[in-house]
Amino acid sequence: MDVAPPPRYRRFSTRPGQVPQSGNELPIYTRRNTLAQPVIQREPTEHVYLLTEKNRAWVTLKIQSSAKSSKSLPTFFEKENINGSLEINADKGDSIHSITATVTGRIITGSGADDIFTFLSQSLPIWSKSADVPRLPSSSVGTSQSKLLGHCVWPLSIPIPKTVVAPSGTGDMQPFRLPETFLERHTSASVQYDFTIVISRGKLRSDSQIKTAFGYVPSSRPEPPSMLRQLAYQQNTPLPSPHHDPQGWKTLRPVSARGILYKSHQVEVQCTLSLPKPLCYTRGSVIPCFLTIDGQNSDTLDLFSTPSAIVVALHRRVRFFSKTSLARQEVSWNETIEEMGTAVWWPCMSLSSSAHSRHFEGEVKLPKDLRPTSAMGHFSISYSLVLRPFNVVHLVSDSRSLLSEPVEIATMHSKGPRPQAYAPPAYDTTPAIRPHDRYVALSAGAQGW
Repeated sequence: MDVAPPPRYRRFSTRPGQVPQSGNELPIYTRRNTLAQPVIQREPTEHVYLLTEKNRAWVTLKIQSSAKSSKSLPTFFEKENINGSLEINADKGDSIHSITATVTGRIITGSGADDIFTFLSQSLPIWSKSADVPRLPSSSVGTSQSKLLGHCVWPLSIPIPKTVVAPSGTGDMQPFRLPETFLERHTSASVQYDFTIVISRGKLRSDSQIKTAFGYVPSSRPEPPSMLRQLAYQQNTPLPSPHHDPQGWKTLRPVSARGILYKSHQVEVQCTLSLPKPLCYTRGSVIPCFLTIDGQNSDTLDLFSTPSAIVVALHRRVRFFSKTSLARQEVSWNETIEEMGTAVWWPCMSLSSSAHSRHFEGEVKLPKDLRPTSAMGHFSISYSLVLRPFNVVHLVSDSRSLLSEPVEIATMHSKGPRPQAYAPPAYDTTPAIRPHDRYVALSAGAQGW
């Protein structure tokens, strides 16, 4: 069953404005605040599930959730309860022994029983024949005796825990935050949640149940950015560069980009990449980037100093345990690495270039359905920003990445002004689209990026 991406955000801000005119290298443009949308207040969506007998519904389960429509799977955000109601027409209620609601979370890495790890399993007794078992309060008269009679209704409000204690990759027990629902065609590992109503009967009759998968969205939020960056977002002014806001950026170690040009000339430049702190970014927003390219030869520097030559990509790594075979009870790490977006670049307006130095601003658009950074036992989703070899015509170079820096993806915006997109229209020509047809599956012992 494909899990529809749950809705992501409930509050948006709109801050229209223009970028002040600066320099002559780029045309004047009006900033497009692509992250701003109107506030949407939506009533909970109701999902209805039935059990029928002789063309008549005798069990009705209703669930209210944050899903976009009743045709989607129920979706719950962190701190939301599973609210709804359960109705049973108990004409022959003496055959029902108990009614229980269960919430289950599982990581599935294969088709075998050993490939299922249940990290969440909680039960709520709704009704039982035995007076020793707690019963969920109900205003229906038919629920007060040792057998159900007539039309019985129970209101439901079941909390989902934010954390669970589970074995880590090293085997010790640790607390983990619940991961987001994860189910993708090209990845063999998945995270699935289920809500089930189990109606137990006597030994001579089989149990009945209503079961539905649901989407779960954790709440994670970056720390606020630097005051200067917040001020830029609030006042609709250009972002301060690492030179003007050194506390607001993490400047990575310089690296050399070298290769053979026209099969005969060895060329080399120095690259310094900076990323805004904290290194945690909200999906649906952007990751600003800043790159300085230094070189002794101005002609070589010109070759490397074009926006289309700079390649910085966001990589996602899904890592999990799986059995190597049914015969050999061994466990190994498996990894899937995907490119989730690339940066667009344009010349920096606030810093002047020289004969031996060029400065570029850039940003990576983050898809709204990007799964957040998470870890649960032997399953994890992590991200890195990767500086790849430059895309220069007639240049032959090593294909290995020049630099990689881990970053985190969150589901909520930090407190304060919302991030804005700054890419000029002339340079924003490559939207961040998930290339599902391009991924790499790595076996145990694979090298990092």
